[in-house]
Parts: sequence; C-alpha cells; structure tokens
Amino acid sequence: MVLVKILTIFVALDLSNNKFHGNVPEEIGELKSLVVLNLSQNVFDGRIPISLGELSQLESLDFSNNKFSGTIPPQLTSLTFLEVLNLSYNQLGGHIPLGNQFNTFTNSSYIGNAGLCGTPLSRKCSGDDDVPVAHDENLEGEEAMFDWKFAVAGCGFGLVVGLTIGFTFLADWIIKWVIKQQQKKRQARRKCN
Repeated sequence: MVLVKILTIFVALDLSNNKFHGNVPEEIGELKSLVVLNLSQNVFDGRIPISLGELSQLESLDFSNNKFSGTIPPQLTSLTFLEVLNLSYNQLGGHIPLGNQFNTFTNSSYIGNAGLCGTPLSRKCSGDDDVPVAHDENLEGEEAMFDWKFAVAGCGFGLVVGLTIGFTFLADWIIKWVIKQQQKKRQARRKCN
C-alpha cells in the first residue's frame, strides 16, 4: 500500500507477528516522531535501514525474529533516547557498534546472531575491530572525568550555599543573643537604681 502522505503524529508503529517480508524501506526514517518501532516476528530480510539513525525520539526498537543480514548500522548509536533494543534471532554479523546507549545493552539484545562479535558479547572480533573498543574505553574515561567535574562543581556550589545559609542563621542568632545581653544589662541597671 502506498501512502501519499504520512501523518507525523505517529509515535508507535507495531507491525509484529505478521508474515511481512522483503526489505524495510529507507523511508521509515521519515517518521521522525516515532518513539516505539516493533517489526519483530516477521520475515524481513536485507539490511537494517541506515535511516533509522534519524529517528531521534526513538526509545524502543525491536527487530527480533526476522532474517536481517549484514552489520548493525553505526548510525543507530546516535539514538540517544533508545532504552530498549532487541535485534536477537536474525542473521546479523560483524562488530557491534559502541557509543551512547549502545554501551548499555546486554547480550540479550543480540542473541541468535552467530556472526556478531564485540562488546557485550564474549565473542571477540579479530584484529582491526579491537581498535575501536580501545578508543571507546578512552571516551568512557573522558566521560567519567566530565562527570567528575560536574560533581566537584555541584559540591562547591552546595558548600557555598550551605555556608551562606549557615552564616545567615548564625549572624541572626548572634544579633538576638547580643540584644538579649543588652536587655539583661538594662534590667540589671534599673534594679540597681
């Protein structure tokens, strides 16, 4: 079925458990407001469309139990809201891309793909594929330092605010104490006179 115009308000597309086959069209990347995309348990084949990397709002992607082949497009690592990824039981191969949300997915996202290798799988990639992993470890170190800077800045800000509030209450207490002492002296003078 050819749609002349696609509504942009679609936020969920679930075409799972059908007998759809063939390639997933690149035009799927034009559904910019998609939050959930589920094409699981069909007979889709070919490559995963690169245009999925343009779905910046996507939070859940399930392409499990199909016949997708080729590699996982590295463009998918740009999906920073992605919380759920299931590419299991396909015919995917090559290195699993790393970066952003892809660093958080476990083995269960990729099981049943005999050709996949790299983190988080125990199957290591050969030779040149190990270099990007080392590069990502450096990025993780930089991100940890970046988080550390925020923590120090937050502690410093909290300390300044805490001291300011503390000194405000302390100054208020000292002023009240001085006023009470002066009142006691005045009362003592009146009693003496």
